[in-house]
Amino acid sequence: MNTNTVPSAPEPQSLFLRACLGLDVAQTPVWLMRQAGRYLPEYREVRRQAGDFLSLCKNPELAAKVTLQPIERFGLDAAILFSDILVVPEAMGMKLQFLEGEGPHFPEPLTRQADLDRLTLPDPEVQLGYVMAAIREIRRILPSGVPLIGFSGSPWTLATYMIEGGSSKKFTLIKTALYNDPGFLEGLLERLVTAVVHYLNAQIDHGVQAVQIFDTWGGILGPDEYRRFSLEPMARIIAGLNRNRPDGSRIPVILFSKGCGGYLETIASSGCDVVGLDWTTPLGQARARLGPNIALQGNLDPAILYANPQRIRSEVRRVLESLGRQNGHIFNLGHGMEPNIDPLKVPQLISAVREESRRIRTP
Repeated sequence: MNTNTVPSAPEPQSLFLRACLGLDVAQTPVWLMRQAGRYLPEYREVRRQAGDFLSLCKNPELAAKVTLQPIERFGLDAAILFSDILVVPEAMGMKLQFLEGEGPHFPEPLTRQADLDRLTLPDPEVQLGYVMAAIREIRRILPSGVPLIGFSGSPWTLATYMIEGGSSKKFTLIKTALYNDPGFLEGLLERLVTAVVHYLNAQIDHGVQAVQIFDTWGGILGPDEYRRFSLEPMARIIAGLNRNRPDGSRIPVILFSKGCGGYLETIASSGCDVVGLDWTTPLGQARARLGPNIALQGNLDPAILYANPQRIRSEVRRVLESLGRQNGHIFNLGHGMEPNIDPLKVPQLISAVREESRRIRTP
């Protein structure tokens, strides 16, 4: 008998974590990107108390409160930390504003090497200590069977905001940098890789049980540019994460690149455990392309939640039937919840997912 054998990791009990690791589940777990947000009246009330969005993100008690709101109301299978991807650039020294009706804004965007030289590597326990405090508070009050997901933006997505100065439709400035000054852009991406590795590892140390990397703008890139400027930085982040816990459990990593259905094999090569899909890629096709050894997350069009209950259920059934009884699926939207969705549509969605998945998975 080999007494040096490392004991196998304990199997997680939560449906979400089991699905991330490709283990069998009785029904498909479900959570929703942007599940804590403006569509909930209780969220709007807490945001009013905080004064503005960024103040809400920086108040650990209120951030924890809104993190739990969709769990308490809907009984979802996972909670996601309430924060924003742009707290990382702010912690690096950029001034961040959220303008009413316009979204995030950096009044002094990055334009040249001197701007990069002014960026600092933030200490997650100091400049982002409010996020760590929120994680601790969430874990204190979150029901024990509900896992907490941490997250960050991808370096490419963060860089688009930092160079464009905010949201963009044409991405002229970031693409000009990509083609005319790739060294400048790669210098920024390298700084962001280091910052995000430290940030996500701190989230793990403070108690998140899975992490998701949001690559919102990966889809604006061609195949070669996607690999060089988006995927490779994310792969370096994944390689730098402390994913194996002392008890033998593993922190799953979800990689969500919006608009990148053509790059699935490339995404799966990143080292992630779960590939997130938007609604433009059928789940069944994704499984056929990637095989059984990587989990999938998604991928209902958020606009379906404007439909009637019967149509919501039929679309849920279509998504679930495309995978059948195969393991390794987390039900989610193909992007975040829209702010004017009727909250009453969410329990209709959740009931459909649970009932239809049990029906499909029953031999």
